[in-house]
Amino acid sequence: MPSAFQFQCHFVLIFLAASKGETRYLEVRDAAEDEPFLLLSEDLKRELSSGQIYRRSLRCVDMLSIEGQFSFTADQPQLHCATFFIGDPEELITIDYDFVNIDCQGGDFLKVFDGWILKGEKFPSSLDHPLPTSQRYADFCESGNIQRSVRSSQNVAMIFFRIHQPGNGFTITVKKNANLFPCNVISQTPSGRFTMVIPHQHRNCSFSIIYPVVIKISDLILGHLNGLFLKKPSAGCAGVGDFVELLGGTGLDPSKMFPLADLCHSFHGSAQMKIGCDNTVLRMVSSGKHINRVTFEYHQLDLQEAEYRKENSIEEFCFPSI
Repeated sequence: MPSAFQFQCHFVLIFLAASKGETRYLEVRDAAEDEPFLLLSEDLKRELSSGQIYRRSLRCVDMLSIEGQFSFTADQPQLHCATFFIGDPEELITIDYDFVNIDCQGGDFLKVFDGWILKGEKFPSSLDHPLPTSQRYADFCESGNIQRSVRSSQNVAMIFFRIHQPGNGFTITVKKNANLFPCNVISQTPSGRFTMVIPHQHRNCSFSIIYPVVIKISDLILGHLNGLFLKKPSAGCAGVGDFVELLGGTGLDPSKMFPLADLCHSFHGSAQMKIGCDNTVLRMVSSGKHINRVTFEYHQLDLQEAEYRKENSIEEFCFPSI
């Protein structure tokens, strides 16, 4: 497996475990190890069912999909740490600083990033996020007590931190808030169904699935006539103003992925595509002139499906990477 994708697969396996109803507590071994260790906590199940706030310590590299209070205390210098947060598609994430004891003057830092960064690639991409990259960082050492709470613009966020002195650390509380019109989303699961709505807004929205998938679009409303065609070098939907595109690639940033197909016009029916890429993105571009809506479902692509080509499928892509 390519080293650049090894870290990504680490989190894909976490997402798989998070999708199972019987497990909510994820323990991750050191990032240098190849596979995550997944542990079900009966104490956590009782804690959540009784309405108590969930508390646990953070690891240097960690992943969280539940609300609660989380603390990190350095037992040695920790120079390259990150925690990834993910919610359901219709959720935003709020991170509150409860207690911070770090040495900003000595080179420590604690930063929240609005989205994810993985191997140098961002989600949402700079083209799809309402803020420039520099404003997507909230640096505790710069804001201090001025900004004690940070809310994400989508269902994912993360923190970076560096702590030199053993004994120093911080405590945060993670909360989730409803998002009436989810725009940029990373799916926690390898299968699902979703409707994306952009109500008269000039914005771009991406739904990212970090798996090879079969994706089926069943309903698309863009205010245009019916039509569907593959993207070609001399053709595309860029001049239309409102369209949906399917992208595939091996990284996290949709703007760096390969464009596979454009859907420029409204239709009711079924358009299916097998995408064998490591990451699949459905991206809607909206001019703000219409209420745009797309409904789609997806499930993980297996080798048997890759070998069996259905008649109503658009041409398959990325199969050498499966």
